[in-house]
Amino acid sequence: MLFVSTRGQTGKVSAAHAIKEGLAGDGGLFVPQSFPYFSLETILGMHALPYEQFAAKILSYFLTDYTADELTECAAAAYAAGKFGPDPTPLRKVGERTDVLELWHGPTMAFKDIALQILPHLMTKAQEKTGSDTRIVILAATSGDTGKAALEGFEDVPGTEIIVFYPENGVSPVQKLQMVTQPGKNTKVFGIRGNFDDAQRGVKDIFSDASLENELKDCGWVFSSANSINWGRLAPQITYYFKAYADAVASERIKPGERIIFAVPTGNFGDILAGYYAKKMGLPVKQFICASNSNNVLTDFVNTGVYDKNRVLNKTVSPSMDILVSSNLERLLFDLTENDAAQVAAWMKQLNTVGKYQVSKDVAEQVRELFFAAWIDEQETVDAIGRVHNDFEYLVDPHTAVAWRAAEKYRLLSGDDSYIVVLSTASPFKFCKTVLEGIGKAAGLNENDPFEAAHRLAEETESTVPAQVTALESMPILHKDVIAAEEMAQYIKKTLEIIK
Repeated sequence: MLFVSTRGQTGKVSAAHAIKEGLAGDGGLFVPQSFPYFSLETILGMHALPYEQFAAKILSYFLTDYTADELTECAAAAYAAGKFGPDPTPLRKVGERTDVLELWHGPTMAFKDIALQILPHLMTKAQEKTGSDTRIVILAATSGDTGKAALEGFEDVPGTEIIVFYPENGVSPVQKLQMVTQPGKNTKVFGIRGNFDDAQRGVKDIFSDASLENELKDCGWVFSSANSINWGRLAPQITYYFKAYADAVASERIKPGERIIFAVPTGNFGDILAGYYAKKMGLPVKQFICASNSNNVLTDFVNTGVYDKNRVLNKTVSPSMDILVSSNLERLLFDLTENDAAQVAAWMKQLNTVGKYQVSKDVAEQVRELFFAAWIDEQETVDAIGRVHNDFEYLVDPHTAVAWRAAEKYRLLSGDDSYIVVLSTASPFKFCKTVLEGIGKAAGLNENDPFEAAHRLAEETESTVPAQVTALESMPILHKDVIAAEEMAQYIKKTLEIIK
């Protein structure tokens, strides 16, 4: 399996090269030349496999320059029971025709762990396979969850340095504490005076800065990415769509071959794109619900065919979705245009120069057929948290609540009673204050003490504060720098001791 750029100006590369480089040299994203197709019998037959074997099997079709033993080794290290428990992605029955896929049982309590626990292992092997003796600088822009998951995954991995940029005032208190208390000799975290899009744009500009790249090469460093622009980040997420379907059949929630719906809280379009790829590979999917918060650029795109980032970025209670430039949409457009790299490059150029582009009528129709899009405002999000708790005695975080409410809107508008899987992307304990507001227990809460909120949430719901949260109470702040977005390259060079 070889990989090409969505913008068509680079040669074909192996999986190891795609993972090591992260972003293609022309600014595009790496995609596989083709996709395998699984029969229903194959999909259901994988159900008996432990998660790590399930994941290794899916990855083996894309990472063909990795041996079966290497992929098994990587997956076993990533998904050990000590990190994720007995089942990394349990499917919970919640409503009559709605289940929740819990993706937050990893070390950082977010779905990003599924990919970012295995990526360092894949990256290390990629270094060996490409014969590279350079050290890797992992750059990550985060809207909240990617940063901590990447830091956790790459902490003290030999031959790597990981540098994370997050919007200083754009993440939850727990998300921020998880990052700024991160230990590790090779970890560095910077707050950005700006929003996630500023951080993401800065990382992309750094990747395309040839002079900076050469400067780093001279010092023995090379850039790579831990964001979902890296194929090694995206591919592992395909696994849990197949597993959810197999679990639903095994528990008799659906019949074999029945087409189902996935509702996905969506920001950078990576998680939902992994689902689209699973459908392309044979998974019986009827529709995807693309759920957004009030930063509804994707909702507008799905409904109109126009992508327009020229709007104010709203700060919401679901901060991991506070994004106006959804990078992975580029991969979808490449696929829907039958790999028309020139057209995709033209649209991306328009996005960078005028802030918007309009896809062709044919592509717009394909998008609307695949995706139902809805956006959920702040009050709806909080209300959905309360309603799910009251009706089903089940607790959801704000991002999951956005997806749940979008699924309700789909049922209301379509009259479709198909089985829906709502993807739950973070633990409620990462967003305690908002969850307490949802269940009506936030009165008198100290706004400046995230731990008070965590303990109250546990008390009110007769649950236990996760160990990952209680540990933060006694951890020292190790990363205090807050910088302007335009200073990112300078601070990277300082971190790597290229300049003083």
